[in-house]
Amino acid sequence: MSGAERLRCGLADGIGSSGWRKALEATPRELFLGDAVYRADETRGDLWTPVRRAEVGADEWLALAYTDQTWVTQVEGVLAEEATGVVTGSPGSSSTAPGLVVLMLEAAQITEGDTVLEIGTGTGYSTSLMCHRLGQEAVTSIEHDRRIAARARKAITKAGHTPTLAVGDGLHGYAENAEYDRLIATCSVRVVPPAWMWQVRAGGTITAPMWGWMGGVAFAHLTMADDGTASGRFLENDLYFMTARSHLAPPRPPIETGTGAARESRIDPAILDEEVAVFVAQLAVPAAQLASSADLTILLDVGTGSRADVRPNADGGWTVHQHGPVRLWDQVEEAILTWQGAGCPHQSGFGLTITRERQYVWLGEPDGPSWDLPA
Repeated sequence: MSGAERLRCGLADGIGSSGWRKALEATPRELFLGDAVYRADETRGDLWTPVRRAEVGADEWLALAYTDQTWVTQVEGVLAEEATGVVTGSPGSSSTAPGLVVLMLEAAQITEGDTVLEIGTGTGYSTSLMCHRLGQEAVTSIEHDRRIAARARKAITKAGHTPTLAVGDGLHGYAENAEYDRLIATCSVRVVPPAWMWQVRAGGTITAPMWGWMGGVAFAHLTMADDGTASGRFLENDLYFMTARSHLAPPRPPIETGTGAARESRIDPAILDEEVAVFVAQLAVPAAQLASSADLTILLDVGTGSRADVRPNADGGWTVHQHGPVRLWDQVEEAILTWQGAGCPHQSGFGLTITRERQYVWLGEPDGPSWDLPA
């Protein structure tokens, strides 16, 4: 057994998946990292240093490849192998940690006999895992970025697989091979695109991380019904991938605070430091963005110009100022108080239903309190 094979077996041992073990052992992750990856700066999250295969040597590169860690491969449109030095900005593509990849595949309940549409080929590693287990004829994957798609195709082919690989907007799916048993998204979305619904068979599933403009996340697993609707609960794992580019929030302008109608807040704004609370607040005002400092919490809806800011007052409470046509903090308060009244459940205490008319998140049961997504 070669050193790379031993490392693959070790990775599979660490992940501990019986269904995906053989695929993990057979798929050389180093192929999918290309010639370089980015390492994040320890003190500044927006600084990225390229780590090159040729410079670190074969043994260190293999050790890097078989660490259960996400490696960023593109920042601000610059592939790691093209970087001439430190790059500043936000990641655009990555090789997700194998453990998270397998978690996604298991959550989607993918198994032999399934046909799968993967939204976001990325490096092609997850595509190849599925090809190994399901057969390449069962796998379709679509990637928006042409250069990333070309890079993935090269690696997937070198790994011995020839699935259907397409370049295009994954939010439109890939109708040519529909209908699919499973659709998985390796990017996060604000809402489920209608095209995905049309391309999955009745009884099939859609599994996708969801993200909103306040930063709240949830992991959706939906089952298609005969009437074209879909419904399901969010999963216990808070899985998150990079957001589909067209679902990103608009730029925030400078924010003026302390203006508008003032009143006492009914909730402590520090509650928004909790991940589930942010998810709940976001349901109430999906067009709002969140910013905060030690003693100031700000909500801003760029589209309507509505804003709210909350800060401590001399009485030991919190004063909120609100301005614009949407009273953002009023709606956040109501949602948070409803959630607290239900015992502050995790996102898995919520579900999502999609009909032709609306997409709505419900608390507890489908007929419980609900909030419409911006579909």
